[in-house]
Amino acid sequence: MKSGSTLERMLESGRFAVCAEAGPPKGSSPKVIQKKGEILKSCSDAVNVTDNQTAIVRASSISGCVLLKELGVEPVLQMVVRDRNRIGLQSDILGAVALGVRNVLCLSGDHQRFGNHPTAKGVYDIDSMQLIQMVKAMRDDHKFLNGEEVSGDIPLFIGAAANPFADPFEFRVTRLAKKVNAGADFIQTQGIFDTPKFVEWMKMVRDRGLHEKTHILAGLIPMKSVGMARYMRNNVPGLSVPKELVDRMADAKDPKEEGVKICLETIEQLKDVEGVHGVHIMAIAWEDIVPRIVEEAGLMPRPVV
Repeated sequence: MKSGSTLERMLESGRFAVCAEAGPPKGSSPKVIQKKGEILKSCSDAVNVTDNQTAIVRASSISGCVLLKELGVEPVLQMVVRDRNRIGLQSDILGAVALGVRNVLCLSGDHQRFGNHPTAKGVYDIDSMQLIQMVKAMRDDHKFLNGEEVSGDIPLFIGAAANPFADPFEFRVTRLAKKVNAGADFIQTQGIFDTPKFVEWMKMVRDRGLHEKTHILAGLIPMKSVGMARYMRNNVPGLSVPKELVDRMADAKDPKEEGVKICLETIEQLKDVEGVHGVHIMAIAWEDIVPRIVEEAGLMPRPVV
């Protein structure tokens, strides 16, 4: 079933897709998302709206998606299982579809102990794998999780996340296969700094034929400073930042320029990896660098599909 998603059409046409990311504010002003949407509009095919990322309270992903749609930007609804039970999840899916959202990324969510309400209760009524299955059943079988009929169509392009770098490394492709079998139409990966390890993971992906069953978007996180590079290397579980990249950032006269250079080098390498269908640029609080990166990577103008 076609979702009506621009992102789906882009990927199904075989073109190299570009996704970006916009975090909602810790407040109610629509201007934050609107500003990010205007920056990312011309250089990306779709923009993820994060769902209380890092377990910090922010404006809802659904509201951000609607604000982006009003600007003519294709939104990707992020949905985590940390904060809602199956009733709330299914309700939000229905509401998002009614508001014209056509892409959803199914996630576990960062644990609440890492956020600004560490004593909040995590819900985790279902896990991210079951969320993928649930959305697929709503879309393809018109069934709620309890087996009752869904009224109306649920045209959604279903996404999931993958981390090629977490331990145990050999299990990462098995976990990806489970998500693909559950119904993930596209995959967005964790930020890639260790390109050789990612290439090794992609070989394992191809060996199992998974690159032919889903669309893989390689994650990129532009680095602004050596402090950011060190933090990600030392403090972010499942993120592999080689020491040589940290040293490059430390030795750079202009760390931001070096961060852009590293990002562009990575994109060039990713273009040649069979099975990579696009990139997902997560410019954390640095959205205004994305147009330049996409332009200098030779990915502009974005095609119309």
